[in-house]
Amino acid sequence: MTASLAVLTAGLLVFHRTVPNGIGRLGSLLEAFLPWLGLAVPVLLVPALVRRSAIALLALLLPAAAWAVHFGGLLLPSDGGPRHITAVQHNVSDENPDPAGTAAALLRTAPDLVALEELTPAALPVYEAALAAEFPHHAVEGTVGLWSRHPLTEVRRLDIKPAGIGEGWSRGLRAGVRTPQGEIAVYVAHLPSVRIRSSGFSSGLRDESADLLGAAVAAERLDTVILLGDLNGTVDDRGLAPLTTRLRAPRRGIAFSWPAALPVSRIDQILARSATVAEVRTLPATGSDHLPVAARITLGGS
Repeated sequence: MTASLAVLTAGLLVFHRTVPNGIGRLGSLLEAFLPWLGLAVPVLLVPALVRRSAIALLALLLPAAAWAVHFGGLLLPSDGGPRHITAVQHNVSDENPDPAGTAAALLRTAPDLVALEELTPAALPVYEAALAAEFPHHAVEGTVGLWSRHPLTEVRRLDIKPAGIGEGWSRGLRAGVRTPQGEIAVYVAHLPSVRIRSSGFSSGLRDESADLLGAAVAAERLDTVILLGDLNGTVDDRGLAPLTTRLRAPRRGIAFSWPAALPVSRIDQILARSATVAEVRTLPATGSDHLPVAARITLGGS
């Protein structure tokens, strides 16, 4: 039994895409928490040692190796090289009791770009005032905003609203950013939330919004694209494939960002095209239910 469970765990890690999404979106649910399958190794190691089963111990090498191949590289130290941009992504929460303190916490990383989601009419002036000294350029569309040390151009709202959501929902923007290395396109997005219900994993609206966002990225005229956003999904989740097939994920860092009290998943993402997200990390908790995520980015490259 222990050996069989070890082989099953390895199979799920390697072939998670084969788990069907037709019933309750089980595939996406598995992929939302895929790194945690690694816990099966120490759990199964106990009965394998108690029974002194050589077969079970050998079988446990399979999920251990599968996890190491898939996630082990994220734990390695960051490699050297130039870093052109530091970006911070944060869902600040529409119930945040301390927006001024949140803004001050984000400034401590000395970022070049700051993307915020769940901006409310009451809190927005607080963020604008707190960030104005460091960021002379900013843009807000609906409930998302971008603050930049570099000039912004061609700012526009992104239409990523799924058909099942009413009018007034605006959670995406695109802006050109004139960096010393050249102009890049920065996208800020907040995809619809997902829920675990009795019927399964409810991610249809998020997946539809990801399709729209992916199409916008594909049509972007500038070579270099940075996406900052609460995507309500991990980079392993097939629902985000319209984005993860076009943009590269961070090379280093686990950075679980949600929920802030006990983070189990990174749903706040920093992805890039023609740039390298060298490493991603979480920042200390603010008044939000998400942790801020920061990344160092090297512009250029495939």
